Amino acid sequence: MMDNKSIKKLESDLWESADLLRAGSKLTSNQYCMPVLGLLFLRYAYSRFKMVEEEILKTRPVRNGRQMPVEASDFTAKSALFLPKEAQYSYLVNLPSNVASMGLVNVDGQPMASLGEVVNNAMNLVEQQSEQLTGVLPKSYTDFSDDLLGELLRIFNNNALDEVGGDVIGRIYEYFLNKFAKNIASDDGVFFTPKSLVKMIVNILEPKQGVLLDPACGSGGMFVQTGDFVNEAGLQANSSMTFYGQEKVEYNAQLCLMNMAVHGLTGVIKSGDEANSFYHDAHNLEGQCNYVMANPPFNVDKVKAESATNAGRLPFGVPKENKNKEIGNANYLWISYFYAYLNETGRAGFVMASSATDSQGSDKDIREKLVKTGHVDVMISVGNNFFYTKSLPCSLWFYDKGKNDVIKDKVLFIDARNYYTVVDRTLNEWSEWQLKNLNAIVWLYRGETEKYQTLLEEYKTTIATLVSEIGEAGLNAVNEDVFGEGIEVVKKQLKALKENSKKVVEAADRKDKKRVQAEWDEKIADVTEIAKIVKEAHWLYSKFGNGTYQDIPGLCKIAYTTKDKKTDENDISIEDKGWSLTPGAYVGVAPVEDDGVDFEERMAEIHQELLSLQAESNELMDAISQNMKEMGL
Repeated sequence: MMDNKSIKKLESDLWESADLLRAGSKLTSNQYCMPVLGLLFLRYAYSRFKMVEEEILKTRPVRNGRQMPVEASDFTAKSALFLPKEAQYSYLVNLPSNVASMGLVNVDGQPMASLGEVVNNAMNLVEQQSEQLTGVLPKSYTDFSDDLLGELLRIFNNNALDEVGGDVIGRIYEYFLNKFAKNIASDDGVFFTPKSLVKMIVNILEPKQGVLLDPACGSGGMFVQTGDFVNEAGLQANSSMTFYGQEKVEYNAQLCLMNMAVHGLTGVIKSGDEANSFYHDAHNLEGQCNYVMANPPFNVDKVKAESATNAGRLPFGVPKENKNKEIGNANYLWISYFYAYLNETGRAGFVMASSATDSQGSDKDIREKLVKTGHVDVMISVGNNFFYTKSLPCSLWFYDKGKNDVIKDKVLFIDARNYYTVVDRTLNEWSEWQLKNLNAIVWLYRGETEKYQTLLEEYKTTIATLVSEIGEAGLNAVNEDVFGEGIEVVKKQLKALKENSKKVVEAADRKDKKRVQAEWDEKIADVTEIAKIVKEAHWLYSKFGNGTYQDIPGLCKIAYTTKDKKTDENDISIEDKGWSLTPGAYVGVAPVEDDGVDFEERMAEIHQELLSLQAESNELMDAISQNMKEMGL
């Protein structure tokens, strides 16, 4: 079984190899994205095919001394794709360089003269085995030279991908999708919702069974994460959940269907004009959904008011139209749709532009009606740089029509704009532990103290295991007080390691310096990882102790929906705030805290970034100067 560090390295190595080939070709990221993801899909299908085939052969009958061959129906019974020989990855990767000399023919009986044609044929053969994949898989492999395509096939012919089958390949598919999203910025990146936002939505909704709709499904991240959540709970996602999606852009719908297939999920995804959610309830699901999740396009304008009105799903009325009989901002169409799709106990979670929490005019009227239902559950403000192609902040909205009596007239506000992990200069995210911590606030608001207690135990167990594995004697004391002085113990040990590293590396022989440095870097990285976890444990426990919710200035606040629901004159209601759903209006300002950033390290990073920018600037100036000379200027 591969550990997390090995998987991350595999992801990175495969991406670097594949992207190096793209850089050496004349293909753009847009041309390259779908075919590469198609090969990853084919590699997944083959890995699962071999695993299921092995299971089938264990009980396959023998006749006349020979074991009966497997058949397509055997695989259907086990929810796996049957792959004809010509669609199996091992067949493709072992083809000789001169394909034309083999006399191969495709499914239509036409001769094939290139590797690209053979791979296109493999995709056609796979589609014949699955109605869900019909017309979905890429067939543009003749755009690739045989050499480039052959090298790509070899890159993904990595035995490590078979060690845990679809789990690893599914992660790698998402990793590649993430990377391509940055490069392509298709439709402002709407086809890819950052994983930490998706996880937050799924974790708070806690899907178990029933109908899930994403009416702006993009590449299917909500479905995939829901599948993971349900499977981890010990259920089978495909039998517990029914997945429905709408996606106007057909390219994105293809990504979605492949993404679901790589993760072993089935669903009904509609695309094209009939899947434009402003004008169509493509699956007729109004009032039928247990869960609704989405990251819809923000601030869409020029939506035809009459068509949107006729399409329904607007329980709080239609946003005001302009003189052109258009709705100038469609945010509150989406906000209404997500509510309308829910059944009597349904939950919804979605991403929305921050401006929508406090917009005025008809938006405010709709928001007032929405709040008065008592079904707004949680509102979370998200900081800048969470999207790959947008730097603007956003909000996460949550509805729950099945709230318990204690919180039915309340809303939890969380301002998480200052709580995140910096990935690089332009991207932030929530780490796994930060996701758990924010989720823990929701648990305490809902009265689910046992889940909070389980998280505290998880912190203790995880930290104790990592300390034991590293074997640093100076860290042993951290286990005695994980949530208190443990953070100081780790900081002290980390500082000592860095100081010792410098001394040891300086004293090492020149030929050994690189090896010694690598050894110390690994040790420092391990302790740094423990430090991050201890810091998050301290962050949570210092605010909520053993599990008592309290409003934390600058972070979280529970507000009543209307004035008449308040039990104390010092309480605050959403009505008091003019029906605003902006968390910052309720939580106030946090006291200034030490952010834990090492000043010297951060200054060194900034210096390196500055040098890099200066070098780019110099190269650009040289290019401009050369161009002007060539133009005689």
